[in-house]
Amino acid sequence: MRDVHVDTIRTKLAELCIEAAHVLPEDVRAGLRKAEASEPAPLAKQILIELIDNFDIAEREMIPLCQDTGTTVVFVELGQEVHVVGGSLEEAIHAGVGQGYTEGFMRASIVARPLTSRTNTLDNTPAVIHYEVVPGDELRFKVLPKGGGCENMSRFTNFLPRAGKDPVIDFVLRAVEESGGNPCPPLIIGVGVGGTSEYAMTLAKKAVTRGVGSKSEDPEIAALEAEILEKVNALGVGPQAVGGLNTALAVHVLTYPTHITALPVAVNIQCHSARLKEAVL
Repeated sequence: MRDVHVDTIRTKLAELCIEAAHVLPEDVRAGLRKAEASEPAPLAKQILIELIDNFDIAEREMIPLCQDTGTTVVFVELGQEVHVVGGSLEEAIHAGVGQGYTEGFMRASIVARPLTSRTNTLDNTPAVIHYEVVPGDELRFKVLPKGGGCENMSRFTNFLPRAGKDPVIDFVLRAVEESGGNPCPPLIIGVGVGGTSEYAMTLAKKAVTRGVGSKSEDPEIAALEAEILEKVNALGVGPQAVGGLNTALAVHVLTYPTHITALPVAVNIQCHSARLKEAVL
């Protein structure tokens, strides 16, 4: 059994929040550069150049990549041999997020009492936390600041169990087309298939954290991802919805066994500012 103190967790979460808001992951940078090199539409190409300039400036001058520093989504992989000491794991995560957003002078976007007063909590807490218990003695965090414009474009439906892949593809295409410029394309599109309604949504959110340029280890799913990406880019929405060939940088699909009567499908859209930082304690 290995002890990890809550103070260490709090400090690391604060660091990850600040880094995620200012430094775009290298896989996303590479995806944007590849899109710019392949984009024939002049206006779309110019927008991609400006997006690339933006992430360079953000890192160099430590300015947030986007004014919307997002809902802080934290994926936690807790090793079975880890013993969290000194307090509550969950409270340490929330405290770390609050510390990061305060010390980083980042916009606080979370409101309590969402149906009535919608009072800003002032430090972007609480975070949205997803836990997974795994073998080993490591504690892994993925911090995903999720902007409102793209998160608001999430979609869910439940198809008849023998629907097959075609309605799923059409559902994803419709979600992207109806979203237009709201999620700030070019996008990373996460698709969750299977499980239950809430689990499909979690799969779709988790899918957007996979590296741009990676493929599913399942050949059948990898082929589906490629097919959807090709059809999404054929929609012509383009960067920031001005038209062009690069509506999305990637499509990632995660699946899970499901009930014989169901085929739940969720779509989670990530903007071009696909912020993500992770650490292992």
